[in-house]
Amino acid sequence: MPVPLYQAKAEFFRMLGHPVRIRVLELLQGGPMPVRDLLAAIEVEPSALSQQLAVLRRSGIVTSAREGSTVVYELAGGDVAELLRAARRILTEMLAGQNELLAELREAEVSAR
Repeated sequence: MPVPLYQAKAEFFRMLGHPVRIRVLELLQGGPMPVRDLLAAIEVEPSALSQQLAVLRRSGIVTSAREGSTVVYELAGGDVAELLRAARRILTEMLAGQNELLAELREAEVSAR
């Protein structure tokens, strides 16, 4: 029996639901990167990065290629970069709304005195 679309989407977003994976994807938006550069930028243990890269690779979101003794990762397609840009826009709007609410609360506090 095929998986319903909503369930497949939930599994996709769950796969993205790790800070290291999101950071890797953000870094790869700038183009392919060797593992050593990813390690330097993310500052996690090599085994932790390797584990998260494996999840992304298995999902098909990133690809890897060996260049000599170096493994280079890149986004498998531009849709992931667009998804990350959309998430940034949504978060910006959400935070802007929270700032407006905070300003209203502060005004109400001053008025109550």
